[in-house]
Amino acid sequence: MKIEIHKDEDHVLEFTLKDATTAFANGIRRCCMGQVPTFAIQKVTIYENTSAMFDEYVTNRLGMIPLKSESKHTDKDEIMFTLDAEGPCTVTSKDLKSSDSKIKVANQNLPIMKLLDKQKLRLEATAILGKGRVHGKFQPGIASYKMDKSGAFKFKVESFGQLNAKHIVLQATRILEEKCEELEKLLKE
Repeated sequence: MKIEIHKDEDHVLEFTLKDATTAFANGIRRCCMGQVPTFAIQKVTIYENTSAMFDEYVTNRLGMIPLKSESKHTDKDEIMFTLDAEGPCTVTSKDLKSSDSKIKVANQNLPIMKLLDKQKLRLEATAILGKGRVHGKFQPGIASYKMDKSGAFKFKVESFGQLNAKHIVLQATRILEEKCEELEKLLKE
């Protein structure tokens, strides 16, 4: 197996994978999107919402905001976020305040909603670690490939901001390796 990296930036990784099977390439692609864990807002308690937007709509928008983590966490970790805004203003992702300084929103400028004069939004949100196969809000990015005439796979991995694109691929390959080792162990029993 050979790899040739064409572009290696924070949010984009492009490379060519040679001498690999379609099943292997597809396994990497699927693992990048569905198995690499990231944080996302799961539970929201709205204390005050005097805007025209339904609470459920606000909750869904909050869940899709990419959250960046600077340290390792477990499935049991829960990170609290608070938001307290009063109009007139545009409420953005930078208005979300994290209880853990190592976890923050990946993009500070994502609009959540507009508040008119005297409208208020006050809430608490809980972020958990999850995987893209469970819900798209946990997906760290998009991974795709195209097979050329020589049988090589031209990959493009684009991060949503939670993780570096190269880190997504490296973590996906580690996860695939662990799954193969687990299968081997089970077969030997």
